Amino acid sequence: MKLEQMDPSDPTFWVDFMKGMLKPLAATAVVAMAMALSFSQRLGLEGEMIYAIARSFLQLSIIGFVLQFIFTQNNSFWILLAYLFMVSVAGYTAGQRAKQVPRGKYIAGVSILAGTAVTMFFLVVLSVFPFTPRYIIPVAGMMVGNAMTVTGVTMKKLREDVKIQRNLVETALALGATPRQATLQQVKRSLIIALSPVIDNAKTVGLISLPGAMTGLIMGGASPLEAIQLQIVVMNMLIGASTVSSILSTYLCWPAFFTKAYQLEYKVFSD
Repeated sequence: MKLEQMDPSDPTFWVDFMKGMLKPLAATAVVAMAMALSFSQRLGLEGEMIYAIARSFLQLSIIGFVLQFIFTQNNSFWILLAYLFMVSVAGYTAGQRAKQVPRGKYIAGVSILAGTAVTMFFLVVLSVFPFTPRYIIPVAGMMVGNAMTVTGVTMKKLREDVKIQRNLVETALALGATPRQATLQQVKRSLIIALSPVIDNAKTVGLISLPGAMTGLIMGGASPLEAIQLQIVVMNMLIGASTVSSILSTYLCWPAFFTKAYQLEYKVFSD
């Protein structure tokens, strides 16, 4: 019987769980190799590696038990709670990347929430995925993670470009352009830079590496044909969610970059 079908109060559950942890523990041998190389090259990363591995082990163990609980509940409330938690953490992280953007965490959080929610809505309505914890939570996690990265890069790059080309933006504003018109090229550049990795990944998927979702299914016993069906869906949803989130973040950044009189807010661009 699988662990997910067993009761944690049953001693057999913990015996099987500990047996399953032998392989992850054995895999730490490659980390020991990396630490030895770091030490030999005097990189000083050994402590960081130990901390990263210990933290990932703890986080994943906790998340595993949390998901085990949520999957057994099969309740929409727990799906939404888990989703909002992921969005909150992602918004904070993306906001930290663009910390010089005023209200950056709020802008990132709203953008990620909107982009992933709209994409998830279409997937559920079109019956691509059923609205159950087993499907929605992993899928939402992938979308939120990618939207977080793209949104953070978009906001940071937009601010940097506006700062570098401040004279051009101010000239356009003086000639009567709106903030959107004055920063159109900077917005385009930031979006292209942020979205290019997602698009390039979609172009080369399966040719250079097998993505995580596809690899997981194949290693779990699914046929390669079933795996590619899911991976195609995953790539489509990542592009959709990332694009909506990044574009929305540029619209939300404008009020912070300009005054009500359509002038650049200088304190935003001062280091």
